[in-house]
Amino acid sequence: MDAVTYPDPVVRAYFKGNIISVRVAFDHETLAKKFGIKWTPALITLDAEGLEHHRTVGFLDPGELIPSLLLGRAKTDFDLDNFEGAIRTLESLLKDYPKSGSTPEAIFLDGVNRYKSSHDPKPLKEAYQRLKAEYPDSEWTKRAYPYRLL
Repeated sequence: MDAVTYPDPVVRAYFKGNIISVRVAFDHETLAKKFGIKWTPALITLDAEGLEHHRTVGFLDPGELIPSLLLGRAKTDFDLDNFEGAIRTLESLLKDYPKSGSTPEAIFLDGVNRYKSSHDPKPLKEAYQRLKAEYPDSEWTKRAYPYRLL
C-alpha cells in the first residue's frame, strides 16, 4: 500500500482530515499479539478507548481504502449508539463510493441504523430490497433476507 494507495492525493487528504493513523511494525510482539495481527497490511479502526470496531486485512487500492475507513467510522458510531453519526457517514460512503466493495455492508448498516434511530422497521425492508436488486449474491443480502417480511 506504500507504493500505490498511501501516496494517492485523495487518500492523503482523507487521512490528514479524518484519521489519526498509527503504523506499527508487523513484528511488534506486544501490539501484534494484542490485536491478533497475523497478516499485513492490517487496518484496524479503534475508538478513543482503544476498542476495535472494524478491520481489513490485505491490500486495498485508493478507491477501496476510503470506503473501508468510512465503514469503520460508521461501525464505531453504531457500536457507541451514535446512530445519526453512523447514518451521516454511511450516506457519504454510499454517495461518494457507490460501487465499492464496502457498499453492500453499508446499505445493510444504513437500514439498521435508521431502524435503531427511529424504531420504524421500514428502513430494514428498504435495505433488503435495495440489496436484493443491486447485490443479489452478497452475504449482506442474505443477512437482510428476514427483513423482507417486515
